[in-house]
Amino acid sequence: MTLSIGPAGLGPVKTAITTLEMYHAHGFRACEIAFTYGAYIKQEADARAIGKKAKELDIALSIHAPYFVNLASEEPATRKATHQRIIECCKVGHWLGAHRVVIHPGYYGKDREASYQTIKQGIEALMKEIHQNAWTIILAPETMGKVNVFGSVEEIARLVRETGCGFCIDFAHILAREKRVDYEKVKVLFPQKHWHVHFSGIAYGEKGEKHHLTTEKEAWKTLLENLPRDHAITLINESPTMIDDCIVGLALAHQQSLV
Repeated sequence: MTLSIGPAGLGPVKTAITTLEMYHAHGFRACEIAFTYGAYIKQEADARAIGKKAKELDIALSIHAPYFVNLASEEPATRKATHQRIIECCKVGHWLGAHRVVIHPGYYGKDREASYQTIKQGIEALMKEIHQNAWTIILAPETMGKVNVFGSVEEIARLVRETGCGFCIDFAHILAREKRVDYEKVKVLFPQKHWHVHFSGIAYGEKGEKHHLTTEKEAWKTLLENLPRDHAITLINESPTMIDDCIVGLALAHQQSLV
């Protein structure tokens, strides 16, 4: 296994280089830049400088697109705005040298199959524009943690099969949605040899995810024991204490000779 662990956050542009150096000192080899409310890196020169430093430090960059997007909306204006927000992330991702943009696909409408087809069309349109721009960006729709939100493991796997897009397996979300994690099912649904993974502690109820928590040591152990050994895996931690969590996870991965 090739395992790269890192946090879901880079922070402000003005401290990005220093932050990357700190991550490198901890042994992190991945970082997901959270564009939660929009692509806050505006200048191409800044993005390229950050990307250059990340490459020098052997830190793989990825991006999380804004949360308030919905490829399944019944409103054409909302779908158009969603497309534009994701494309902006892809453009900045290209400058950064990032290869994955993680996206929340959308929400169920009255008909789940109709929602799926609308999201599929949106993914295909995004991939077409990415290709036209010659960006080396992989769109990665994420498994989602709330039962009323599009993004079961089966739905994301189907999108991958039918569009050729990438994916993000969020094991905390799977736990919150299904109340357990069937690792063997996940391995069957995602046979690809490169996985992009999210992980953290999580609070959940009957309807699924409530909020992220600090990752328990035993949860780290369970995840690491169940990851496929013949894969290249980028593992991003999204807990409120993500740096400390990554340090714990990395130490456990070393104990299991995974890094």
